[in-house]
Amino acid sequence: MKHITILVPQGPSILSSVVGAYKVFNTVNQRLMQMGKQPFFTIQLVGLTDETVLYDGLFAIRPSVLLPNAAKTDLIIIPAIQGDMPTSLKMNGPFIPWIKEQHGNGTEIASLCTGAFLLACTGLLDGKRCSTHWVAAAAFRQAFPAVNLQAEKIITDEMGIYSSGGAYSFLNLMIYLVEKFCGHEMAIFCAKMLEIEIERKSQSPFAIFMGQKEHDDHQVKKAQLYMENNVGQKVSVEQLSSMFAISRRNFERRFKKATSNTPVEYLQRVKIEAAKKSLESTRENVNEVMYAVGYSDSKAFRTMFKKITGLSPLDYRNKYNRELALRVN
Repeated sequence: MKHITILVPQGPSILSSVVGAYKVFNTVNQRLMQMGKQPFFTIQLVGLTDETVLYDGLFAIRPSVLLPNAAKTDLIIIPAIQGDMPTSLKMNGPFIPWIKEQHGNGTEIASLCTGAFLLACTGLLDGKRCSTHWVAAAAFRQAFPAVNLQAEKIITDEMGIYSSGGAYSFLNLMIYLVEKFCGHEMAIFCAKMLEIEIERKSQSPFAIFMGQKEHDDHQVKKAQLYMENNVGQKVSVEQLSSMFAISRRNFERRFKKATSNTPVEYLQRVKIEAAKKSLESTRENVNEVMYAVGYSDSKAFRTMFKKITGLSPLDYRNKYNRELALRVN
């Protein structure tokens, strides 16, 4: 028997990560009762107030227990939070000492999507692997440099501290936990009943590189824009540093500080993002796309494409090109 506590965050949060977590564990209980067995999970929603209103009042969550009355639990689920992150974290600050206390007493913890920000505030992730939504990766790294963020991962497991990637990938973590607690057969049953693709290991195919421009270094921003506007050209670090009259070493240092990427990494991501868009929306073959984004070595292009997206260029095209999909179907 496992006692599960699903936190109900204050402020903007993702309702589906509360409901979805409840649904998966409750599906296990329903299946066990159909088999004439006792439910395995006791599921409790714990909040800071009697009611949390979401999405401009369209939905409300009413926790079964308020935090001061919450009992010892076996597993804490931290759902995704959103909005202005410092404000959201401050609103949910009262959860932090309670989470730390519970963990000290042997409780396992799972963060879903951007719930990783709240978990990281406890310090329990320092030196450990963690994932979150790919769109929040840069902000997370900046806020929590002591955490080993692996934003490409769907699931991380660090000795009873779990995390999931973005959005609905939390369902993969829920199935992972069902298998851990109740066995493979039950996990397969839940995956089939809820139609969850359980073989996914990476969220890289879903990531969109939008450029990290939330910084105040104007010369670095100009360099970023130059890369993006000249994606088909060969652009070197020496060329960029000379263009902005900065030494190469200083340019690389400033660029990495501002964007969390080296100039070379940033340029590679810009080129691969442009290639992805072409593969999604045009009839160009892989070699034509490769040349258009400034690559001449097909092996290097395919290697970098797979490193960033988790898929080969051809597999990516087959997966996301609408016209090709309609023709196949």
